[in-house]
Amino acid sequence: MESKLVLKEDPTLPDFQRYIADMVAERGFDKETVPEMFMLLLEECGEMAKAARKDQNIHTDRNSETFRLDHEIADVFMYLLDICNHFNIDLEKAFREKEEINKGRVWE
Repeated sequence: MESKLVLKEDPTLPDFQRYIADMVAERGFDKETVPEMFMLLLEECGEMAKAARKDQNIHTDRNSETFRLDHEIADVFMYLLDICNHFNIDLEKAFREKEEINKGRVWE
């Protein structure tokens, strides 16, 4: 089956969230449980960390799988948006609210 997904040019964060919702439905991932979603996110975080280690020339096992940092960051972003969608969280709104709280904190 050919994908019908299209992400518009210059997408907003809500556009990304809608795209991920459509992608999850199209690819049949909409039956994943919350624990599965979190495990997948954490797996991608590990792959992102491994790619960052390689990028920074930190020793890794030369026989282990290699990952592209930009792709792993994209995977983490996709899983984060999927989790937000599952819990009906508007990530842009949540970010703005949390940043207003953070602006009032003392950072030392």
